[in-house]
Amino acid sequence: MITVHTDLHRQHHGTAELIDGTLKPCFEMPSRIDMILERVKARALGEVVPPQSFGMAPIERVHAPGFLRFLENAWSEWSALGRHHDALPLVWPVRDLRGDREPLHIDGKMGYYSMDAGVPITAGTWQAARASADVALTGAQRLRDGARAAFSLCRPPGHHAAAAFMGGYCYLNNAAIAARALRDAGADRVAVIDIDYHHGNGTQSIFYRDPSVLFVSLHGDPREEYPYFLGHADERGEGPGLGFNRNLPLPRGTDWAGYSQALEVACAEVAAFGPEFVVVSLGVDTFAQDPISEFRLVNDDYLRIGAAIGRLSRATLFVMEGGYAVADIGVNAVNVLEGFESV
Repeated sequence: MITVHTDLHRQHHGTAELIDGTLKPCFEMPSRIDMILERVKARALGEVVPPQSFGMAPIERVHAPGFLRFLENAWSEWSALGRHHDALPLVWPVRDLRGDREPLHIDGKMGYYSMDAGVPITAGTWQAARASADVALTGAQRLRDGARAAFSLCRPPGHHAAAAFMGGYCYLNNAAIAARALRDAGADRVAVIDIDYHHGNGTQSIFYRDPSVLFVSLHGDPREEYPYFLGHADERGEGPGLGFNRNLPLPRGTDWAGYSQALEVACAEVAAFGPEFVVVSLGVDTFAQDPISEFRLVNDDYLRIGAAIGRLSRATLFVMEGGYAVADIGVNAVNVLEGFESV
């Protein structure tokens, strides 16, 4: 299996996020990718290749023009005010406040285009996010060229980013961009399986009315877990997309016994849908030692996850999302890939 990777991810390195009521060092850091890449090489998983450049067209198929302009220009607008620290939102257009007009000031724009204060913008955020999308698109291209699987080692991650807002360490939705590109290239059906601990609210919202892209997610119950406001079991799609969204929220403390049952349901849903391609939002923050998650999976469980996805017998793109137990992130991510290849 090829791994697509670029060092351009290092251009984004936020210093702090707002969490637990205080500014703390970002859990999403460049060393996450270093550990995964080290494990890919140690296990001789396959060739590591740089991404191709696909331009803006496939990104514009998923994200709104105003949001993309904001991301591209946010740092220059922020730093023009003499601010050389990370940009973070100040205010959000919540219930009873207007959300139909984009503010002119960067402080207003930061809130208008974000869902939380876990998305610091730095001087290199836009460049890193663009490169991350190219990493995903290169993996998708490999599938179109006939590969059984590819691993897009994306950073920043993407599944919390919706068409017109960022959040949860995510700026551009890499998995959605790849899935849309596969559809645009002629695939009738694409399935997205999100196995990150946190619900992929951005991916769900992007495809919520689309019957050609099935979204299935296993995640922490949003009544207790981020992102809180999406990811419930009764969210099944809308309009023509009704029935093509499946959420499997699970309680805190879920171990393999409970997780494996939900994974079996998810894989059955995908098999019944019959996609030509599967895109996996590969989060490994379901690990028992993850610092911001509450599942109880262990290293070997990730081999089982990969094997279950492999038994779907579909060309599969793995897109890296979350996972913050840095010492084990490489082992767990690569275990999923090796489990897939063992089938």
